[in-house]
Amino acid sequence: MSDLPIHAVLPDLLAALRDRKSAVLIAPPGAGKTTAVAPSLLNQPWCTGQVIVLSPRRVAARAAAERMAELIGEEAGQTIGYVTRLDAKRSAKTRVLVVTEAIFVSTILNDPELQGVSAVLFDEAHERHLDSDLGLALAVEAQGVLREDLRIVVMSATIDGSRFAALLGDAPVVESEGKAHSLTVKWLGARPDVKIEAAMASAIQTAWREETGDILAFLPGVAQIERTADLLAGRLPQALVLPLHGQVEPVGQRAAIRRDPQGRRRIVLATSIAETSLTLDGVSVVVDAGLSRRAEFDKAAGVTRLVTTRASQASAAQRAGRAARQGPGVAYRLWEEAAHAGRPAFDPPEVVTSDLSPLALTLAQWGAGDPAAMAWLDPPPAAAMAAARASLQALRALDHEDRISAHGRAMARLPMEPALAHMLLFAAERGQAEQAARLALLLQERGLGGRGEDLARRLDRWAGERGSRAEGSRKLAARWAQMALKLVVRGKIPEVPLAVLLAEAFPDRIARARGASGEEWLSSGGRGYRLDPASPLATAKWLVIGDAQGEAKGARITAAIALEDEEVTRHLSHRIEERHSLAWNASEGRVEARLERRLGAIVLARVPDPKPDPDAVRAKLIEVVREGGLGLLPLGDSAKALIVRAGYAGLAALSESALLESLEEWLGPLLGGRRDLEIGAGRLHEALLNLLDWNERQTLDRLAPAEFRSPAGTGHAIDYGHEGGPCVELRVQALFGLEKHPCVGQPPRSLLLSLTSPGGKPIQTTADLPGFWRGSWRDVVKDMKGRYPKHRWPDEPWAEDPSLKTKNAFNAQKGRA
Repeated sequence: MSDLPIHAVLPDLLAALRDRKSAVLIAPPGAGKTTAVAPSLLNQPWCTGQVIVLSPRRVAARAAAERMAELIGEEAGQTIGYVTRLDAKRSAKTRVLVVTEAIFVSTILNDPELQGVSAVLFDEAHERHLDSDLGLALAVEAQGVLREDLRIVVMSATIDGSRFAALLGDAPVVESEGKAHSLTVKWLGARPDVKIEAAMASAIQTAWREETGDILAFLPGVAQIERTADLLAGRLPQALVLPLHGQVEPVGQRAAIRRDPQGRRRIVLATSIAETSLTLDGVSVVVDAGLSRRAEFDKAAGVTRLVTTRASQASAAQRAGRAARQGPGVAYRLWEEAAHAGRPAFDPPEVVTSDLSPLALTLAQWGAGDPAAMAWLDPPPAAAMAAARASLQALRALDHEDRISAHGRAMARLPMEPALAHMLLFAAERGQAEQAARLALLLQERGLGGRGEDLARRLDRWAGERGSRAEGSRKLAARWAQMALKLVVRGKIPEVPLAVLLAEAFPDRIARARGASGEEWLSSGGRGYRLDPASPLATAKWLVIGDAQGEAKGARITAAIALEDEEVTRHLSHRIEERHSLAWNASEGRVEARLERRLGAIVLARVPDPKPDPDAVRAKLIEVVREGGLGLLPLGDSAKALIVRAGYAGLAALSESALLESLEEWLGPLLGGRRDLEIGAGRLHEALLNLLDWNERQTLDRLAPAEFRSPAGTGHAIDYGHEGGPCVELRVQALFGLEKHPCVGQPPRSLLLSLTSPGGKPIQTTADLPGFWRGSWRDVVKDMKGRYPKHRWPDEPWAEDPSLKTKNAFNAQKGRA
């Protein structure tokens, strides 16, 4: 295999590692980096220990180790070995150990010095898995503080080498050009009206008919693979159709990776598991659905859900490259060439999309005071880290200063997410370690125990399953149980139902049915979930949800255990609390006080509360006004006028926003002993007026006086809310003797005069009194003299004495004077 392209640059890589402690290797798919680099390090003078190779997936780890062992004429487990969660082959002779990324993180946590390890190789680093980024950060810190002789190599086909080189202290970058086999891309276009399985089956038929060689087809998930396989069984009965995903038994995975011994042409239906690392012998045709399924943490629902998205350009390039690894190849793509540029360039790193609770626990165990100071290509988002630490505090893994607790250290020793580790320790104290370990594994390993939402049924089915995967999983669960038993003190604590174990891991996912159909569920965390009404769990009253998929609102329950009423009362009583609640009854305009028994957001019982907390009622009324606005208060005309006047005068203290902000100050004292807002208008007016100090009142009266005093001595309220500006309504006789138009405010503004007859009927509105006297007044006199002959209608009103009296009364008064 010395003709592999990687061999041309291996001398450069080895030279770089002799002089430096880190390097970056960029080599295209098929160059041979995965299988050639690690063995080449074994005869280097500095390499006296083991070489650890990180692989992104279990299938790839096992295949890489087996291929390396085959190249040196050995079986896996001798010089070359591997360790994955469900499978391991290694011995005292093992020098190269291929491990999954999570296994490496566990290894370096248990032994930060990595004793007996000379080099760590991060393969396919471009995939940016959380454990890969974390493992690299830990390795770089260990190298800098504990192991200056440790070599670190980052390897990939598509990474930005300069970024990784900078992260590794300006490490040298070695690049292989690879072997250039021709690749033809055929664009079949998208068919949104056709289900993806049908579209893929048709595309595979086309490729089978038009090309030679084995076919590798990429689909987003296991369900799509199975449905496509069913379609192909009827359309291409002569084809050997093989699935390749994490749930396939190792023997089936090997069959998908290697040529058929009988020479039959294969169709391999794979998830993104086959995107990198693996070379599928004999494959020269790729059919790509253009879809990826990745895990994203839904912060709202509190679950990690699988999201199907368009594959990135980098991912599509990796997939197409599978066809041209051993010779010329063809890639069929189920989308348009013109739309390709619109796809994201790369998939987002998991550190920005995942639940960071495992990361936060690992860093706390590592003793990272400031995680941001570590070697991250993309540092963990601060908000997500804060949320992760809060969830770990709830599990008693961290104290209030975010330091790891003894319980947290025990959790970190278990190879599973924190919530499940907490559950396993809880169960171990009760003698139920193996039961909880199996439950934890079932939640992490899809396909064990078959399908269906009922976890209890799947556990029973799994217990009776045969096959290497089922048996290996049971052995793994037993090892986990033994690990947990060594970490706790077994007390005389009674056993609890399986659902209660799960509730210890996910207390916010205890759920009660919202109706008889069992379709709608409300969780203790306040989230709504949906269940297939045909599910056997639909008849249950209570569930503890282990997993759900979909959007936060109405996420679909995919794994749960039923819980009885008696079990809730007996085993979850410590989570049930009495709560005084207040609600605003808008139709009756009052606060209703209730006493509730609740399990989180689930109300178990509710009765009227005879003695609610007066301060809480007051706060509720204030909250209602703050949300609903001042219009909810019975403000009288005087209070409303005061607010408008203050606005005209520019006094911010009585603006609506300021009044809503200061409700506690002026409204609060008026609410003592009340459950409604029926406060007297006079008291509200006084409370508002008291918000103004002496200077502000003086300013208010100067800039926006409450009334206009007419020459006749009468007072008239000024309407500052009038659309034409400050306006006053009064009888025209009250203005006799007034030559100049009255004004208000600063700078002065003409007061809009709404003039009326002695009977209160509108005569005219004017902002120019002198002009009115000398203009339309004559027309008013002609009309008014006949209607009100007893009143004065002089020709020159500006020269008359003001008075509202009739002519006779006015003359008599004047005569007496």
